[in-house]
Amino acid sequence: MPWAQAREEARRLGAQGGCSGARAVALGGALGAVLARDLTALVGVPPYDAAAMDGYAVAGPGPEWTVLGRVLAGAVGAAEAVGRLRNGQAVEIATGAQVPEGADAVLPYERAVVAPVGGEPPDGRERVRGEIAPGRHVRRAGEDTFAGETVSPAGTTVTPALVGLAASLGHDTLLVRRPRVDVLVTGDEIAASGRPGAGRVRDAIGPMLPGIAASSGAELVGEPRFLEDGLEPMSAALRAVRDAGSDVLVVCGASSKGPADHLRAALSAVGATVVVDGVACRPGHPQLLAYLGRPEASGGPGERPSAPAGRSGADDVVAASSGGPGTVVVGLPGNPNAALAASATLLIPALRAMAGGPETDTALPPSMRVKGAVHPHAHDTRLVAVRVAGGQAEPVGHDRPGSLRGAALADAYAVIPPGWSGPHAALLWLPR
Repeated sequence: MPWAQAREEARRLGAQGGCSGARAVALGGALGAVLARDLTALVGVPPYDAAAMDGYAVAGPGPEWTVLGRVLAGAVGAAEAVGRLRNGQAVEIATGAQVPEGADAVLPYERAVVAPVGGEPPDGRERVRGEIAPGRHVRRAGEDTFAGETVSPAGTTVTPALVGLAASLGHDTLLVRRPRVDVLVTGDEIAASGRPGAGRVRDAIGPMLPGIAASSGAELVGEPRFLEDGLEPMSAALRAVRDAGSDVLVVCGASSKGPADHLRAALSAVGATVVVDGVACRPGHPQLLAYLGRPEASGGPGERPSAPAGRSGADDVVAASSGGPGTVVVGLPGNPNAALAASATLLIPALRAMAGGPETDTALPPSMRVKGAVHPHAHDTRLVAVRVAGGQAEPVGHDRPGSLRGAALADAYAVIPPGWSGPHAALLWLPR
């Protein structure tokens, strides 16, 4: 299948399925997820009339006021205890403290003159003089955001600033969509840790996937599981994932057509539907996209089965998708750079569509001039690792399917379709 068509199929399948449900999660756990509903203000910002500077909250035009007392930030009831200020009255006030009723402005310390006028005042109260502009240095309740106002629409990716905003608006949790991803690593020759021994290679794909998932608004469910080669182990694993109701299953290796590659046969054995079987791109040709269907044990369309043992139930599932294709399966090649290219082709578009977030980061340029000689393939789309600098994309080399050295040095893949003559190319930005 042509590369561009395969990406579109991945987006379509992700959007059709959606993830298993919107979850209310604590603010600290929402980073990188996608808002499932509009974020609205539970309280105004500021929630009360607040002093914007240290000084004196004054009533009336002045230029002189009698100081009745002091109001500090966080002093509950202090402003109410002072009561409504009358013309010519003031209170000393701290930044962020509630301004008493009747105050017209805050006179900053640096513009105030504190001294009795005509000798010691008979009431023993301090007086302050200065010039003010009405409303100056007072933040009125709700002037930035009023209670009930929508501040961010559904589909927005949760950033650190948005987490802080939600907290300031009175939220302790956010309702988000974050697809949950299971990972199977296949290959009897794969070593999970340490230095691989004779005839073995270290797993380089599994360690990439948490970051790839997080950059796409998704999360891994537990650690990648290592699976021995064989049709029956693969078929059993597919059934288990389907019955667990996972959103996405990533299978590392087994997507080619060699004697140890059992993914296609296992998908057929469990009644899965294959959507993409091979993509005309280099690296990453032997990649696969399928779906398993909804598990019969779910109790009906759109109902998510109970979380299996060992999975966290701390997040409340408050909404679930209905219908849809069930668990989406993405088969990645066993070579690490080919797997990364396949992730950019099928996995990332599917996850982003599933979460309901933006397809790409609009802050990044979608295309750029490619520096140096790059030759297109006669039939396949080439994904060339490039470093971006000075408004140009320069190939970094080291782009063999089995090596991540070039991708680790790169910012993006330059998309070089058959027949490309340059100099500009679309950019597929790598996860960060």
